[in-house]
Amino acid sequence: MEIILKTDITGVGYKNDIVSVKPGYGRNYLIPQGFAVMATPSNKKVVAENVRQAAHKVEKIKNDALALAEQIGDMTLTLVAKAGESGKIFGRVTNTQIADALREKGFDIDRKKITIEDVKTLGEYKATLDLHKEVKHQVNVEVVGETALQA
Repeated sequence: MEIILKTDITGVGYKNDIVSVKPGYGRNYLIPQGFAVMATPSNKKVVAENVRQAAHKVEKIKNDALALAEQIGDMTLTLVAKAGESGKIFGRVTNTQIADALREKGFDIDRKKITIEDVKTLGEYKATLDLHKEVKHQVNVEVVGETALQA
């Protein structure tokens, strides 16, 4: 049985894909739940048109993400953390702190789109900004102790 997916289904396919599934799975689960529709010729034409129109919007969003990555460039963010004598920090550096530091520089990036390795000591790290599914940008993060700024 051929169906057109309306949402991403793990192990089956992605939104707007035309896939073959067992008739019972499609008729009794996917279609009643609103996850799919029958792959009739008219539905196939509608999906093809939707994909064509969405491609323009997706391209614009990707170009905006590329422009933002270019604006950020090789920026280094300096974050202050309390640390012991050995350089081990108390607590941790979080995505929220990085998002706040970026916001201070004029870039509004959601904290959920920032990943950084586990920061336990003072030093330099790289944070990855997920600006788009095809655009990832790295920013340098320097973690300094409170006493380093006072000197």
